[in-house]
Amino acid sequence: MEARARGRQAGRRELSWKPERALELVAGTPPGGGLDRSARALAKAIEANRLVDVPVTVVNVGGDGGRKAWAHIDRHPGDPHVVGISSPNMTADFLMGVAKSDPARFTPLAILYTEYIAFVVRTPDAMRTGADLLDRLGRDPRAVTIALSTSRGNSNHVAVAKVVRHAGADPNAPTIRVFDTALDAVADVVAGHADVGAVTAASPVPEIAAGRLRPIGISSPGRLPGVYAQAPTWGEQVWGGRPVDCVVGSWRGVSGPAGLDPIQVAFWQALLSAATVTAEWRSELARHFWTEMLLAGATLRDYLGRERGEMRAVLDGLGLLSGSQ
Repeated sequence: MEARARGRQAGRRELSWKPERALELVAGTPPGGGLDRSARALAKAIEANRLVDVPVTVVNVGGDGGRKAWAHIDRHPGDPHVVGISSPNMTADFLMGVAKSDPARFTPLAILYTEYIAFVVRTPDAMRTGADLLDRLGRDPRAVTIALSTSRGNSNHVAVAKVVRHAGADPNAPTIRVFDTALDAVADVVAGHADVGAVTAASPVPEIAAGRLRPIGISSPGRLPGVYAQAPTWGEQVWGGRPVDCVVGSWRGVSGPAGLDPIQVAFWQALLSAATVTAEWRSELARHFWTEMLLAGATLRDYLGRERGEMRAVLDGLGLLSGSQ
């Protein structure tokens, strides 16, 4: 009987894993950028509720549209202490041939939430509505400059392409300025270098609140609160006799390096599940206009597989799909 009890205890030990040193949350944008916001909100929720017995640090590795961050994580195979804030960008980069290594080698742990794209213009600009932008795109799309982050082919770019197509124009006609962080894209619009910014909804909030920017369309299925309460969604706006078909979200999640053991994956899934029910996390969801979207396990893998197929079709339609895909 004692031998059986010892065996059960050993089995339980084998099914558990705990970190032995600080956990690193790697963000592919500088401090203040979208992925950085995700990492810091997650670290805050974990540490405020003492969900682990080790420190949680945010490591910013910006550059190359987030690809430098994944190169950093690639240098830690099998190490569950180093994970990154993931997004659809990494798959889009691979399908476009921008990144040579398939991101499927990383270990998906969870999707945490999705956020929608705000189209913003300078307050003094003559454009006051989404219809004004569509009119301009319909007349001369090459004369329109649009700022976005963090890479071509991502959710921001797809939202832009849907709007441009609705205007009857070539999605590749406008000038697209791509920045490593949404804050730089916002600053580009404020400075007057771009006519429109297409960025995650949380990014231009300070400039909207200060009266320097105006939202003219949101890619969400329903209106957002706060500074966006009076901003119509694209679906509410009619141009050419039909509503603008632009409902596009950009999820944020957590992925680890290649080679994680099932017990290490189980640790992270349990930790992320616990963090996302805390008051601190709920507060960040509301503050940043994030929509909860917790996926893990088989549901997550199925979702990512479907999304990859859909993304391939969208990028092909934009003329952005790599010839090798």
